[in-house]
Amino acid sequence: MSNEFSWEEIRSHTSPDSRWLVVDNAVYDVSRWAQKHPGGSRLLSHYAGQDATEAFRAFHLDQSTVAKWLAPLRIGRVCSNDPERLVAMRTDFERLRKDAQARGLFKPSLVFYALMLAHIFALEAIAYACLRFWGTGWLPYIVALCLYATAQSQASWLQHDFGHLSVFHNRRWDGWLHQLTMSYFKGASAHWWKHLHYQHHSKPNVMNKDPDVRIQPLFVVGKTMPKETAANPKSPYVPYHFQHRYFFAIGPPLLFPVYFQIATFRHAISRRCYVDLACMALFFAKIVVLYRPLLGLGGAFLYYFLVRMIESHWFTWVSQSNHIPMEIEHDRAEPWLALQLHATCDIEKSPFNDWFTGHLNFQIEHHLFPTMPRHNYYKIQPDVQHLCQKYGIRHEIKPLWRAFCDVIGSLRHSGEIWHAAYHAHHMD
Repeated sequence: MSNEFSWEEIRSHTSPDSRWLVVDNAVYDVSRWAQKHPGGSRLLSHYAGQDATEAFRAFHLDQSTVAKWLAPLRIGRVCSNDPERLVAMRTDFERLRKDAQARGLFKPSLVFYALMLAHIFALEAIAYACLRFWGTGWLPYIVALCLYATAQSQASWLQHDFGHLSVFHNRRWDGWLHQLTMSYFKGASAHWWKHLHYQHHSKPNVMNKDPDVRIQPLFVVGKTMPKETAANPKSPYVPYHFQHRYFFAIGPPLLFPVYFQIATFRHAISRRCYVDLACMALFFAKIVVLYRPLLGLGGAFLYYFLVRMIESHWFTWVSQSNHIPMEIEHDRAEPWLALQLHATCDIEKSPFNDWFTGHLNFQIEHHLFPTMPRHNYYKIQPDVQHLCQKYGIRHEIKPLWRAFCDVIGSLRHSGEIWHAAYHAHHMD
């Protein structure tokens, strides 16, 4: 096809009615096809008017097959005039990705994942046995709570692997096991997770695109969001300069048992995800059948709520430690390497940290290679560090305790920015 388009023209096609994107210098009109996209239409809209080549390679395992679906949507080529440094960065990163494939770093260890699944089953079974055989006194109750919350937290990391197709690299097998671990093991919608999480990966810490930083009116994060919130007359008054304090009360304790609980059911019902709803119903039926005879109906659901609350603390601190202290800005259409590094950081490797975080202490490597099995992240980390050093991009690795402290420090800093901007705006 001989049509050539300038970047100026491509960037003008960002509306739902006219949505263009670029992959390998070819221009595609995905306006009508967006609703059919397995990752959701929003994922494509986040790259409308931009070069989606690196995101395309990161998310799609069988690129040749996907290219056949794209072929009918191609409308021409882009008149590329990218700076040499940008071209070199993208070339080097693609070389690193191909090298990782050649080294077998995308090949999963099925033994590893079988052990992960087995230890989740074991933790859940032992938790039930504590109450079934030792009674419901305070000591077995607390032990059972901790064991079941641990099983649920580890199931969160395992469903994350299946959701990214990083175990079997097969949409059917990984999809079925994702349904099992997310909807049946955890009582949440697998479709809801994909809908949000794929957006997060495509544009991490990008305001109005990453749902994980769409947290107003409860919190403001980064440097830009507090200023814009303070200047917006429609924004309700919230004492954000105290957010680093009330975070402990409404953040970690309530994220899973309240916010996510409502969101996952609302999504599954509104999107008519009947398989998700059926598996979720089986999860809650299991809770009632197993724990009602021991704790009563109300006691069974209180037990479930407390398990979710413990798990919520675990998940919140781990997930936010890698992102909230990093840059949070509007979309700057950065290349994949810079985009992911500005939004993520790593936590030091250790057997405990690897297990506790589900290997998401290698958040940088996971974001760069989302389909790579998690047990191989540490192998690619030195190469990523070398590439970052070459282009002057900071690759940050923190101790676990400092990463947790930085969550509170960043909330305090963002709150102070809001407070200063709010008073400056209202004094005018």
